[in-house]
Amino acid sequence: MGEQKPSQAGTIDLELIIERMAGFPAVLRAVATCVSADDARWKPGPEHWSILEICCHMLDEEREDFRLRLRSTLDDPARPWAPLDLTDVATLRGYGSRDLARTLSEFEVERAGSIEWLRSMLVPGRMPDWSIAYVHPKVGPVPAGDLMASWAAHDALHLRQISRRLYQLAARDTPGANTEYAGAW
Repeated sequence: MGEQKPSQAGTIDLELIIERMAGFPAVLRAVATCVSADDARWKPGPEHWSILEICCHMLDEEREDFRLRLRSTLDDPARPWAPLDLTDVATLRGYGSRDLARTLSEFEVERAGSIEWLRSMLVPGRMPDWSIAYVHPKVGPVPAGDLMASWAAHDALHLRQISRRLYQLAARDTPGANTEYAGAW
């Protein structure tokens, strides 16, 4: 499976995470807009998300998930998290009909707010207690450190997903050609 490690409260390098997360909107914009508007909406099958839908999801997660849940956990770990139902979210929220440029701009604004909040925690001698945990009714304890790590990793997971779409577009646009020369996916 993945390279997951157990929580190690107090070892989080928040400055490095903030630096990477602050630069990610430019990376997302560059990768997501290297295709046409039609290709940004293309998906290899109905069960997959398009590049546009991935970007819409990332915007929603920035607004409704990681920042809010991390803040809630650090402020009051006993306070219930707001519900977040991702079942069929792309269809229910009309991701496929949204404008990519606007979605990316909104993501940039939301991420800037997140970065500002995260930077407010960089007070020498007063770093957050990353071991504080919210007890999720389905998955059990979720330490703040795990939320922070997952938030940073979320960018990479969806960048990989967008890269996969670009790879699939290359195969779609070169029917019958072999991509082995490019290297193994």
